[in-house]
Amino acid sequence: MKNKKSYTVDEATKVLENYCAYQERCHKEVEQKLYDLNMISEAKDHIILHLLQHNYLNEERYAKSFVRGKFGIKKWGKIKIINQLKFKGISDYNIKSGLKEINESEYLETLQTIAEKKLPLIKETNPYKKSTKLATFLISKGFESELVFRIVKELTQ
Repeated sequence: MKNKKSYTVDEATKVLENYCAYQERCHKEVEQKLYDLNMISEAKDHIILHLLQHNYLNEERYAKSFVRGKFGIKKWGKIKIINQLKFKGISDYNIKSGLKEINESEYLETLQTIAEKKLPLIKETNPYKKSTKLATFLISKGFESELVFRIVKELTQ
């Protein structure tokens, strides 16, 4: 096993400042990075406090950025986004705040567009099975089932 470099608190603080400045991070990612740097818990607490006080670490900002990215680029639905944020240890308050970044009409438009693009790609002749496959796909993207069923019904009638 190779020797891991050991860091002073100041060195680790600089490493984490750069880590957080590169892109938004959540507490869980920062704690993992500190663990990877072999920092003792007192040092971890000191560094996290420093990052919070100097606004390198801000979970509300992280949640908003995460929501914009996953919805805007990956076209994820709210359910998938919420589950991922919960997995990352983000509070319900910050999740709600992040979800406000999604424009409701844009959300419905995105769901409609994804469904319209996917439908002709489903190689199924049975109309019931075809609509079930479309619904399953849209739900797996994280869209709410009641919205999905309404869109699927509109598109497959």
